[in-house]
Amino acid sequence: MAKWLKPTVDTKFAIDMRWWERKGSNFRSHLRDALCPECREAFQSLQKAGDTDWVDPRTGEVTRQDALWYSLRTCCSLKPGYIGPDTAIIQSVFRTFLSNGNQPLTTNELYERIDRRPPEILLRILTKGQLHLGIRPVSSSDDD
Repeated sequence: MAKWLKPTVDTKFAIDMRWWERKGSNFRSHLRDALCPECREAFQSLQKAGDTDWVDPRTGEVTRQDALWYSLRTCCSLKPGYIGPDTAIIQSVFRTFLSNGNQPLTTNELYERIDRRPPEILLRILTKGQLHLGIRPVSSSDDD
């Protein structure tokens, strides 16, 4: 049994997709809400948005990815103001994970990307009270 450790600013976080499944929440609906207005218009119907090929720019590996997520990564997240000073902090963190393909990040790394709230405050937001949008610490047992 793994021992629980208190998260620090160096603890990695990510969106727990299993949390969305367990909650019975529609992740794709939240994903569509995070799209820019042009992409949201293009994907008015979630059923029409299937999968597409994603080529990892670092490795060249090709994988299938939800078309909504693909559009977010290749269009929306590249636009100025996608994550701006008026974006709620938890939405800024959520959008950061969406735009990086949900690769785990520490609160130090999140702070570098969104330049809002010191890492210690981000850590407090992500670890106090309820789980926000499925964002939680990643443990080594989550790597499977």
